[in-house]
This record gives sequence, structure tokens and C-alpha cells, in this order.
Amino acid sequence: MLLTILFLAIGAFISAFAIKIFFIPNDLIDGGTVGLAMIVGQIVGTSWIPLLIILFSFPFVWLATKHLGWSFVLHVFPAVSLFALFLFIMPYIFSTTFHGDSIEVVVIGGGILGVGVGLILRAGGCLDGTEILGLIVNKQYGFTVGQVVFFCNLFVFGMAGLVFQAWHPPLLSLITYVVVARTLDFVIVGLDETKSVMVISSKYKEIEEAIMHDLGIGLTVMYGRGGFSKESREILYIIIERLQLADVKELVYRIDPSAFIAIENLHEVSSGRHRGKPFRKAKRAAHHS
Repeated sequence: MLLTILFLAIGAFISAFAIKIFFIPNDLIDGGTVGLAMIVGQIVGTSWIPLLIILFSFPFVWLATKHLGWSFVLHVFPAVSLFALFLFIMPYIFSTTFHGDSIEVVVIGGGILGVGVGLILRAGGCLDGTEILGLIVNKQYGFTVGQVVFFCNLFVFGMAGLVFQAWHPPLLSLITYVVVARTLDFVIVGLDETKSVMVISSKYKEIEEAIMHDLGIGLTVMYGRGGFSKESREILYIIIERLQLADVKELVYRIDPSAFIAIENLHEVSSGRHRGKPFRKAKRAAHHS
């Protein structure tokens, strides 16, 4: 629990740094409830933004207690509270702000915010009420969290353009949102990106033995049926790290140049009792069923 709070605190501090040093001085806004607080803060005074963030987040946190459970709320509440606190004290820590070209503000500020939000998400929390709304809508209506958050952010950026009668900052904010999203994906997935590989081949037995014995990688054999041929066939399912992909493809095509390979990115791999251990250690537990 202490480690979780530490990650939430670090992520909240980094996020507050990005908002206070990069976003506010350059008239950029974040998405969701934080963005709404920043819009109102530009009208009543930026010193009110930390309090506005808490006020705007409260209804969504209350909804989370009803639909997502207290375990989730106990991660969200500290994240939002620490974020607001760091926003409040940030001027006392850093007396200067960043002013530069639009591309510098978008890339650097968005990248820093993405790192902060990514750390918070990795710790099981979130900063924005629209993410909570996205989880609830996904649970009840099937829309993805990303779709809900994106729609809400478009509404916030559009509102900013109408309120301030200037569309350049909202458009830059939308571009920054893309940078934030890409950066937090990198923080969550990390460098050790894993991939799932499905191999369909008439020489599946040879490929199976070679992958397990030559590369030392476990796999699972699934049974399928051809849609046109109606013939039963075996499908090899393998989970590997990104750097192992080239070796697997080279081995498969060396044995069967006509083999079919399907590759997908995986954001997380968990294997029961091995949960929390590095994937490189846990992958040996994969078995041939």
C-alpha cells in the first residue's frame, strides 16, 4: 500500500508540474474535469484551480463508490487530492514557468503530463472524472473507456473555444492530448512490450518442438477448424517479448515458408501465482496443453 501511495504521489507531482509550468502559462487546457476546472479558473483566477478540480471530481468519485467499489475509490481519492495539493504549492516550489514555441510546449508538456498520468494509472488510480465515467459507461453500455474520454475531451476543448472565442489554444490542447495518450501508453506498457503470436502450419509439430527446445519458449496448442476446408488443424499460441519476435518468425519460416503468423500487442500478461514477477521469469511456466 505504501508503494502504491508513493507512485500516486510521484505521478500527481509530475502531473501538477506539467499543468502549472507548461499548460497554464501557455493557455493550454487538459481534458475532462481537470480541463473544466482550468477553463473556470481562467475566468475566476488560476489560484482556484486546485479547489475546482476537487469540486468537479467529487460527483464522479461518488459515482465510483456506487458502481466501481471502494477499492477503486481508495486509489482515486489520494491521486486527486495529491494532485490538487501539488498544484497549490507548485508556485512556491518553482518560481518560473516555461514559455516557448507551440511544438515545444505540446511535446515537452504533453510528454511530462503523460508520464505523470501513466504512473498514476499503473498504481490503480486516475486523475480525471471522465475516466471514471468511461469505466461506468463501459460496464453498463459497452462503449470503451477511450471512446467516452475522447468524446468528453472534445466537448471540453469545444467549450474552451466558445468561452474564450479563440480556437488556436483548444486545437493545440487536442494535439497535446494525443501526445499525453501516447506517452502514458509507453509508461504503462514499458520497454518490455509483450506480443501474442498465433502460428498455423501443417508442420506445427516440428515448429512446436523447435520453439520449445531451440528458443526455450513455452507455448499452448489450440485446436481449430478451417472455414473453407472444414479440416481440423492445430494452432500454436505463443506469448513472447518484442525482442524475441524476429527469432520466432525466422524459426517458423525456416521450417515452413508457407506458415501463417498473426501477431498482436499485449498490454499486460498475468499468470496466477507468478503475478508481479518479471515476464521473463514467468514465461517458463507456460505449458503445452
